[in-house]
Amino acid sequence: MAEIEIADMTFEQAMAALEQVVNQLERGEVALDQSIRLSERGALLKERCAKLLKEAEERVEKITLGEGGVPKGTQPVEGL
Repeated sequence: MAEIEIADMTFEQAMAALEQVVNQLERGEVALDQSIRLSERGALLKERCAKLLKEAEERVEKITLGEGGVPKGTQPVEGL
């Protein structure tokens, strides 16, 4: 089974891969060269997660309330 490119990963896939990298590094059972490669991969995975999270936050809508607290619609979240 071919490994998925980081740029094609979903948030969940990238988080799972990042957790694997962290676990391997925390165990300390990898050679220095492999630790460096894992660290580089981890940085790319972190960037992918951050990008996807920001995109999701930008799509979040907040409910606007009218008189009496009755929902009257939605509007994009500002400032993200």
